[in-house]
Amino acid sequence: MWKKIWCPSNRKVLVLNIAASLLLTVFLEYMGRKTFSDLALFMENRTFVFLYNVFIIFVTFSLVFLVNKKYFAFGIIFFCWGMIGLVNGIITDSRKTPFTAVDLTIFKSTIPVITSYFSLWQIVLAAVLLILAIAGLVTLFLYCPNARKSFDYKTNLVLVGMLLALFAATTYYAVGKGMLISRFDNLMAGYKDYGSAYSFVATAVDTGIDRPVDYSRNRVEKVKDTMDRRLKKRTPQGEVTRTPNIIFIQLESMFDITELEGIKLSQDPLPNLHRLQEETTGGYLTVPVYGAGTINTEFEVITGMNTSFFGTGEYPYRSILHRRTSESAATWLKGLGYTSTVIHNNNASFYDRNKVLSNLGFDCFISSENMNITMTNAAGWARDAVLEEYILDTMERTPGPDYLYAISVQGHGDYPDKPVENPTITVENPEYSEGYRNTLTYYVNQIYEMDRFIGNLLDSLSGLDENTILVFYGDHLPSLNIESKDLASGSKYKTSYIIWDNYGYNSNRRKKESGNLRAYQLSSSVLSQLGIHSGVMNEYHQVMRESKNYKRNMKLLQYDLLYGSSFSREGEEALTASDIKYSMREVKVEKLKKNKNHVYVMGNFFTDYSRVYVNGKPVKTVKLSDFALMIPLKSLDDGDELVVHQVNKTHPNITLNTSNALVVDTGAIQSIYKEEAP
Repeated sequence: MWKKIWCPSNRKVLVLNIAASLLLTVFLEYMGRKTFSDLALFMENRTFVFLYNVFIIFVTFSLVFLVNKKYFAFGIIFFCWGMIGLVNGIITDSRKTPFTAVDLTIFKSTIPVITSYFSLWQIVLAAVLLILAIAGLVTLFLYCPNARKSFDYKTNLVLVGMLLALFAATTYYAVGKGMLISRFDNLMAGYKDYGSAYSFVATAVDTGIDRPVDYSRNRVEKVKDTMDRRLKKRTPQGEVTRTPNIIFIQLESMFDITELEGIKLSQDPLPNLHRLQEETTGGYLTVPVYGAGTINTEFEVITGMNTSFFGTGEYPYRSILHRRTSESAATWLKGLGYTSTVIHNNNASFYDRNKVLSNLGFDCFISSENMNITMTNAAGWARDAVLEEYILDTMERTPGPDYLYAISVQGHGDYPDKPVENPTITVENPEYSEGYRNTLTYYVNQIYEMDRFIGNLLDSLSGLDENTILVFYGDHLPSLNIESKDLASGSKYKTSYIIWDNYGYNSNRRKKESGNLRAYQLSSSVLSQLGIHSGVMNEYHQVMRESKNYKRNMKLLQYDLLYGSSFSREGEEALTASDIKYSMREVKVEKLKKNKNHVYVMGNFFTDYSRVYVNGKPVKTVKLSDFALMIPLKSLDDGDELVVHQVNKTHPNITLNTSNALVVDTGAIQSIYKEEAP
């Protein structure tokens, strides 16, 4: 048997597989890190993990031992791993999160927007290379030698079985000793710490929510009956349901940095947060991610669902919510007459929100494409002060109560390590390196401005004659190499939250209501104060938080709502995706003016992402002001239909919303004789 296993053919394949596995592992890690120094550190500091990644790829090459056309099988496997590394490198640069197996399931949706990532010559070059690669594989299939006579299939089957057994034993040992982890919360950190091959495979084999062993209609109905009995018992007679405006502010990477052990600052960067901690309801909020992964905190707050039940590093926004509707705070409040709006000072497609928020039932999504953003920070992110205008404007334009979910972006990394010009607050720790001190100074001044934005918003809300409740919190700690032992909270997964209102309710109940919460409990805690109990997950957290099987039954209900038969919603109207709007302000074309070379499109609410379309095709557009766009005169003919499209920032071939249509009458266009804009 051993002689057959160690035959010349198998030795040749073995050497080739080992060499290819090493080469591909180096390639994958380089593409994920982009520098040879980071690659060398990974290989030096995490040698076992690096070799385990080599082993993963080597195991996939084991297929070569079992087929006749060995070179063809080798080429296919090499091509697939090479593509994973290449795509991961490209995607990591463009969206700042790694390429996962989940992305393969939504590949079709990326085809229409490929031109947003690459120029025409890059697309053509990629297509040519892909065609050449496929042609090479076809050539291998047709002309590679047949190995039928040079290997024993049964013997090689034993060989592959031995390799798989060794791989399983190695994996079991490594996980048991903590050298590998079965899941990680921060996807980017997971790829950096455990390698691209391991992480990609982990996202492929560990996805979604595992079906609970006791999942059935009867089991779900028992949990629902228990919930309803407890709610009836705990609800005071004559309880009044209050419907104030409800505003959630999710602050990017904001936490109380004064809780960082040993830090010395020239002044308090968070005066409003610290004042409100003394005056109203608040506490620590345990979030599911650290350093990145905003959407998982957002998902937990909006849906009341726990992301720890999902797969390794999984973002539900990029998996199940692409194809299935879900209940959320927006759907819980819809029956009470609320208009639900998300406001975000970044592009609409960031984390696929343009595809997901309608599946969560939101009525409107106002993103940077429909904002006039004039203030950005040194890292290029929009400052959060712009959010106040759109929050107040939305409240004014809607007839009933509002549920607003505003998502901040100012505190987003990466944080520069260059000196901050004229900082308001300085970090005064001489023991820190200059680069780290500069980075902290930049971050501290960002959260100071974010805190000031909250203070200004509170001043505006205080003067309203509409009852309003405001909740704000940090989505996760910043990626500043902070460890739990360095924090007063004792955990790098804890941020601060505050619940404030303009009618005195929370200040009167501060001592009773303040406490530590998990992100998936925050919305239900707020709605409980208002006597709002609609929604399966909302009711569940309000009445079952202290129950013995709290986590177990939470998983049961999440599975039922997202992957199961929705037994928990039987008798209720089926959830459908909303026809989401992208602006509360109607983009409008009013008239045209022209001079010798240009046409000026006059109207309202134009932004940097307004594009003129003529007869359904885009024309070169220059924004002159909020009220005027300029296009070439030659692009218009009599009878053409002109429409202004608000296009996605990163995918400009995707239209979010449009203006009214204007039929062109060239003879009626007002002529102006100055070349400057009107």
